[in-house]
Amino acid sequence: MTGLDGRPAAATEATLPRGPLAGFAAGSLGMGVWVTVPGLLLLYFLTDVLAVDPWLAGIALLLPKVADVVLHPWVGHRADVEQTRRGDRRRLLLVGCALPLAFAALFAVPGGLTGAPAAAWVAVFFVVGNLLFAAYQVPYLATPADLRIGYDERTRLMAFRMVVLTLGILVSGLLAPLLTGGDTATRSGYQRMGLVLAVGMLVAMLVGVAGIRRLRGSAADHTPAGHGGWRALRTALRDRQFRWLVAAYLAMSTTTHLVLAGVPYYAEYELRNTGLTTVLVAAFVAPALLVTPAWLMVARRVGKQRALLGAQGAFALGSLVLAVGRPAGLPVLIGAVAVLGVAFAGMQLLPFSMLPDVIRAAPATTGAGTYTGVWTATEATGAALGPYAYALCLTVGGFVASTAGESMVQPDAALAAVRYGFGVLPAVAMLAAVLLQRRYTLDATARTTT
Repeated sequence: MTGLDGRPAAATEATLPRGPLAGFAAGSLGMGVWVTVPGLLLLYFLTDVLAVDPWLAGIALLLPKVADVVLHPWVGHRADVEQTRRGDRRRLLLVGCALPLAFAALFAVPGGLTGAPAAAWVAVFFVVGNLLFAAYQVPYLATPADLRIGYDERTRLMAFRMVVLTLGILVSGLLAPLLTGGDTATRSGYQRMGLVLAVGMLVAMLVGVAGIRRLRGSAADHTPAGHGGWRALRTALRDRQFRWLVAAYLAMSTTTHLVLAGVPYYAEYELRNTGLTTVLVAAFVAPALLVTPAWLMVARRVGKQRALLGAQGAFALGSLVLAVGRPAGLPVLIGAVAVLGVAFAGMQLLPFSMLPDVIRAAPATTGAGTYTGVWTATEATGAALGPYAYALCLTVGGFVASTAGESMVQPDAALAAVRYGFGVLPAVAMLAAVLLQRRYTLDATARTTT
């Protein structure tokens, strides 16, 4: 029997040792800070601390991500070049370890800047940070496709990653609002938060580099690496399975980042308690620590795609409950956020374990870095579109921006925009993800051939 890539199936069935698995997963602890804190706090930081109008704040967060559409595939090309020339992608990973510097600078806006100049500062360092994030994440996510492992082992590898990524998201999501000063957040508080979390990011990312080296030493696929470049990029984009998987993931990424961006607003203006920001973040993220093993078992039993469709449906239903707002009662709303968290765990584990299935089924001339470069560009785009969509909702509702310590009375239309943008809009976006995901047909074949 042969695998999807044409190699003997036995050559793809190595079982990965736990030590290197844990080391590899540690890299996601640092990445979890980057994917969480800017999505959670940047829009609020701009509108309610730096007095940036919502429409301009949305653009400041969107434009850097638009640049990622070009930068991430280019980083993917460089990752494949490194793999071909050096036999690994370690040098690019080490460059990416400079990400904590950009993270700290992102929140260190000089005291005299407000409005448009402050938005420009944030946008510039967001671009720099996203490029460094790509330098780390693209070769990091190419690792599962570089190893001699099969369908279920790829899911197991990404389950380790998901648990640690969730820990990073949870810890940073809980600590970041507290470090900024909570209800009395100030510029200096945001700067302090950036510095403290940057140190933790650096340590975790360096451990991840060491973990990847150990994994490659135990189960590296020594067949010739595929090549990058524009020809390989065109090949990846013509891959029907990859296109549908990426399109569905774009909708999922947009939706989850929209929810993260809306949490501080929902807590303050709908629930009327800024302290509930931490509670909502915990309810959204913490379930993944418990249910990721369950998603792994479900995927083994029914397949990754069916499990993913179930997660998407649960997320849409939970979002609709949030659109009801205060009349539903706080316990019900927190429970709905927990449902979103359970679904979020599946939407993090399953697409990322399906990606190496697609790569292994691709032509041997296409490098894994090319695919992961497009994938991370898609993720970055979703991370921008989510907050931008929420910012548009606020703008339509007439939301009034303010500086730190300034209390503004919001019009009724703005309060409605806060609620519906947090509930109805995510449900609609997730329905689009379901429709796109149903077009992906590789999963059945991948389960039987690897």
